[in-house]
Amino acid sequence: MLQQYSNILVAVDGSYEAELAFRKAVEVAKRNGAHLFLIHVIDTRAFQNVSSFDSAMVDQVTETSKSTMEEYVKTAKDSGLDDVSYSIEYGAPKTIIGRDFPKEHNIDLIMIGATGLNAVERLLIGSVTEFVTRSSTCDVLVVRSDLDNKPALDVVNKRSTIKGPKEK
Repeated sequence: MLQQYSNILVAVDGSYEAELAFRKAVEVAKRNGAHLFLIHVIDTRAFQNVSSFDSAMVDQVTETSKSTMEEYVKTAKDSGLDDVSYSIEYGAPKTIIGRDFPKEHNIDLIMIGATGLNAVERLLIGSVTEFVTRSSTCDVLVVRSDLDNKPALDVVNKRSTIKGPKEK
């Protein structure tokens, strides 16, 4: 039996691995005739330690995120996927991506990059990907390679093997 997905969620955070997940999610959504939800979670914990917390900082991060998400939507549509939308959420990325958003939107597949944070952040706050794979109630595809199934990072040069949405 061939699994058919209807609602696919892909988390994007600006990392190379998230870019790979996005590119693969577009292709999977096209093959399945599925709706693709793009999500970016602004981790509000990052603002809690700022003594001179100003809502202008959140507004600036939100505007940057909105611009980036609109670029992703354009890239998906240019690739032939019309059924795509995005959401910018605020809070803890782990629970929003792994539980809250999928439950609210009947997500049946989450596609996520293998890693999105640097090693120190993973050590201190844990991996979002790890949490999502352990706690999600739907299928999770952890993306580790590009569309040609080459590893996400060129091991020799330690750089991405793909181009971002603006670099085509």
